[in-house]
Amino acid sequence: MPVIKSAQKQMRQTRIRTARNRAIKDAYKSKIKEVKKGIGVLSEKEMQEKISAVYKSLDKAAKKNVIHKNTATRKKSRLVKLVKGGKKVKAVKKVTAKKKPVAKKK
Repeated sequence: MPVIKSAQKQMRQTRIRTARNRAIKDAYKSKIKEVKKGIGVLSEKEMQEKISAVYKSLDKAAKKNVIHKNTATRKKSRLVKLVKGGKKVKAVKKVTAKKKPVAKKK
C-alpha cells in the first residue's frame, strides 16, 4: 500500500478506471461472440441488428480510449468478412510438429 496521499489517490483512480474499462471491453467482446455464434443460424435481419450493436459498442470503446480507433475498425472489418463468408466458427486445435528421429553417427 502506498504511504503518500497522492499515490493512494492514484491507486483509487486506477482501480475505478480499470473496472470501467473492463466493463466496456466485456460488452463488445460478448456482442462479438453473439454474432460469431449466430453465423448460419440467425436470419439476415437479426444478424444485421447484432452487427449494428457490435459497431456501436466498438465505436464507444474507441471514443473512450479503451481501444485504439484502428483496432475498432480492424475488428469490425474482420467480423463483417467472417459473416459474409458464412462459415461457422470452430475451435482451433493446436497442432504440434512431430520430431524427426535423429540419425546416429557411426
